[in-house]
Amino acid sequence: MHPRLHADSTPEATALIMSASDACLTYRALEGRTNRAAHTLRALGLIRGDTVALACENRAEFLDIYWATQRSGLTLVPLSTRLKTSEVAYIITDSGAKLLLISAGMIETARELAAMQGDITGLEQIVAIDPIDDLPEWTALCAAQPDSPIADESIGGRMVYSSGTTGQPKGIRFPLATGTPVQPNPAAQLFGGLYKLGADTVYLSPAPLYHSAPMGFTTSVQSLGGTVVLMPKFEPELFLKAVEQWRVTAVMMVPTMFIRLLKLPPHVRARYDHSSLKTVVHAAAPCPVPVKRAMIDWLGPIIEEFYAGSEGNGHVVISSAEWLRKPGSVGRAIVGTIHICADDGNEVSVGEIGTIYFSGGKSFSYHNAPDKTAASHNPCHPEWSTMGDVGHIDDEGYLFLSDRKDFMIISGGVNIYPQEVENLLIGHPGVADVAVFGVPHPDFGEEVKAVVQPADWSQAGAAFATELMVWTRAQLADVKCPRSIDFLPALPRAETGKLYKKELKARYWPQD
Repeated sequence: MHPRLHADSTPEATALIMSASDACLTYRALEGRTNRAAHTLRALGLIRGDTVALACENRAEFLDIYWATQRSGLTLVPLSTRLKTSEVAYIITDSGAKLLLISAGMIETARELAAMQGDITGLEQIVAIDPIDDLPEWTALCAAQPDSPIADESIGGRMVYSSGTTGQPKGIRFPLATGTPVQPNPAAQLFGGLYKLGADTVYLSPAPLYHSAPMGFTTSVQSLGGTVVLMPKFEPELFLKAVEQWRVTAVMMVPTMFIRLLKLPPHVRARYDHSSLKTVVHAAAPCPVPVKRAMIDWLGPIIEEFYAGSEGNGHVVISSAEWLRKPGSVGRAIVGTIHICADDGNEVSVGEIGTIYFSGGKSFSYHNAPDKTAASHNPCHPEWSTMGDVGHIDDEGYLFLSDRKDFMIISGGVNIYPQEVENLLIGHPGVADVAVFGVPHPDFGEEVKAVVQPADWSQAGAAFATELMVWTRAQLADVKCPRSIDFLPALPRAETGKLYKKELKARYWPQD
């Protein structure tokens, strides 16, 4: 299970389609491009064990570089193209990256980093994927290299950083595996088995490849010899168009994509044929029950969900059939054992809410952050680890998420989980997006605040805020409901749908 094997056995099979241009790459072409990229990395002085940072949009070069690092014994650190210069510099320094590859989509950031390169610890070179001033150009460097394998191939790794929604981003680095790069891919084996992916799969990738799950799914499909259709970014109607045009069989999405699809006018949704779809996987954020039910009603019982993280300490899955029996659950663990614990580390009873820990999964640590690593382990059972989420399990072992522990609101001694309120408000027809969090209150410590992106900006105002607050009080306990609602034209979200809630919340709290 490796693209090289498919380049040998089915060289003319399609490895990649760019949805915006319809440009295609065969496995033979992907192999040649990847080998030239690996030679280029060696020519730039990188040896096994070195680290490469990549800031790049969804494009063919991203996959060239990914596969090149994975056959050169290098660790790849993908960077969000939304990051500011200081954030990129922090991750480069923290990861020890010697080389930064950056696209012209981040031209101002590239220029600022070039000007401060001497002050970024460990960074030896910046190479532009497209022409940027006088920086060395990746495409030209690759063109001068042979398309045969490098002489000292070895398997590489990757290091993913969190989005930093609750502080500085955390990097998770695992030791490099040993041996040839042409060996079974654990992610491909897991995803292939769970979701029946293989050489006949046509996989649509609508999310940024620099995020862990989209990168994992996309590269797994190429490991298995399937075809990847790569979107530059998610657009609801263009997504449906790509499904129809390329007869897509599988896709991995996030709940905000579901919401945007469901808010398309019915006649637009009906315009496109989606009958080729066999598997729709979603993850990365909790999905409101009405949204998932609507997706199953529309597409059929092909919606699969998983809950996991880059830490690899646990993996939870649920099928449509199970979810219809257990609405709101993210499933049962297939990797690791779930433990729900109180703040003192002891397990709570079935049905009680607590911090979600896993035992028996992969052991991990946060790079250069022993305090964060220690905080992720249970005080009573140090071998149990958490990703910081809160939830409960039922008597059959099904897990239900409540929220991030960091976002829990404590108002007058009552624990309030914003996700429950957000899941309700997003179901209002006038709400396009919403964030709920705690803001200061002189008597209760915190009170509930909602920030709403209205479907129609002309509705933003006191009357609509009152309507929403009355609407929530009719369906939730009063203590959980927003005491005030503000409006924004758009909420700050990553392309994967992750909400930058810390950024919003900071506007309402005194800054030190």
